[in-house]
Amino acid sequence: MLEQVVLFTILMGFLISVLLSPIFIPFLRRLKFGQSIRDEGPKSHQKKSGTPTMGGVMIMLSIIITTIVMTNKFSKPGIETFLLLFVTIGYGLLGFLDDMIKVVLKRNLGLTSKQKLIGQIIVAVIFYFVLNQFEFSTEIRLPGTELSFDLGWLYPVLILFMLVGGSNAVNLTDGLDGLLSGSAAIAFGAFAVLAWNNSQYDIAIFSVAVVGSVLGFLVFNAHPAKVFMGDTGSLALGGAIVAVAILTKLEILLIVIGGVFVIETLSVIIQVISFKMTGKRVFKMSPLHHHYELNGWSEWKVVVTFWAMGLLFAILGIIIEVWL
Repeated sequence: MLEQVVLFTILMGFLISVLLSPIFIPFLRRLKFGQSIRDEGPKSHQKKSGTPTMGGVMIMLSIIITTIVMTNKFSKPGIETFLLLFVTIGYGLLGFLDDMIKVVLKRNLGLTSKQKLIGQIIVAVIFYFVLNQFEFSTEIRLPGTELSFDLGWLYPVLILFMLVGGSNAVNLTDGLDGLLSGSAAIAFGAFAVLAWNNSQYDIAIFSVAVVGSVLGFLVFNAHPAKVFMGDTGSLALGGAIVAVAILTKLEILLIVIGGVFVIETLSVIIQVISFKMTGKRVFKMSPLHHHYELNGWSEWKVVVTFWAMGLLFAILGIIIEVWL
């Protein structure tokens, strides 16, 4: 029974994304919702200019429909399902607004950093406020051990930091065709396994719904991409995976399972600090995937390598939590 639920959830998410794409992509083209490519990015990316963006709307619709249908079929949606969908929709709408500004007003940077940060903080505060009404534990546990620490009033600060930082980290990873779609499928798959192992079935169903939805999107997002997810998709996925880590009480393990996102973010931080302090760049370009591109790697080679890294991180996270 449980295996059937997982299989049907993945299939449903996959099929909804795949079936929406032939309808949605031409619609985006007619609206001229094409991606603007930054001049300072790799020159090889200029040919991608005009590729339909905001495909994250398809991912969000697929996740929402699949989660609600399959959760109702298996059990009844609980507070975890509500919170996961709230964060996904909240950050997705923020990304949607950012994408709209880019494609409609032709302002390549979209929302200002301050505007985006305020939006991310608002969603995070509401998430914690609702969570707090159910006396959610403020303890965090060291993965693979029984050692835990009660953060008390620092826990909401951690949630705020994780949601804002995590959504931005995932957003940074969305720079090559299929890179984020594949990486997200792997990471959410790992959390689905861990949630199921902890009998947190609503969270597992949501995670599996995400896996199916992004794999369906990947059919059209793999190189050469016919559509990009935009900030609509990347911010939604970033907020969602952080929310999953918090609700499963695997906050620290997110660093391992989301290792690709962490490395991408660290590469940007290192690049900025190095340039400001020494005037020199450590990488040819950040985030890290662009560094390998400029070193002569094909886009597909970079993407597959990062997927492989993500898979290793996911397996390591499962091993730490389940078998250590």
